[in-house]
Amino acid sequence: MFVVVGVIGVGIVGYGLWGAMRGEQASVEIVKSNSQITNSQILKSGDNMQIVVDVAGAVEKPGVYKMPSGSRIGDALVSAGGLSAEADREWVAKTLNLAEEVKDGGKVYIPSRDENNNQAPNSNNQTSSNVQNSKLININTASVGELDSLPEIGEARAKAIIANRPYGSSAELVSKAKIPASVYAKIKDLVSIY
Repeated sequence: MFVVVGVIGVGIVGYGLWGAMRGEQASVEIVKSNSQITNSQILKSGDNMQIVVDVAGAVEKPGVYKMPSGSRIGDALVSAGGLSAEADREWVAKTLNLAEEVKDGGKVYIPSRDENNNQAPNSNNQTSSNVQNSKLININTASVGELDSLPEIGEARAKAIIANRPYGSSAELVSKAKIPASVYAKIKDLVSIY
């Protein structure tokens, strides 16, 4: 009698395992086919979703690049062949967030190591625009004190500017650092992004 009960028990367990394995296979196939549909739908919609980004300055291949929507600054630099030997790597490390998403029509500019040194006044052939540019406050590298010297910025707004770096354009002060448009209008000609 124990033998009969044991054989029936083994049969029930075996049938249960066989059914469970069959059910798992079916559910795996369903999930697999659903993910294939989803992936193909994403690929179809992703083909049409490209952005155009200008990568300039100290990179190997400066130019305008078409990239998939959602690309990052790091992706844009890779597309341009990476940083050149002249690139200011310290500035890149301190200022750029390589994980930040690039926007359609945006620009990524990498300065060279000598670029800031070359902005020193030259007594004979310096233009007024060069004088003006040398006095601009770089919102991507300025200290709290430097930013505080701008009209209506103050220490709290200066800290907000620093906390939301880097900036691709000075206009991002309004969207990223929440600087009021009226204040931005007063400082836009006094600041730069590099």
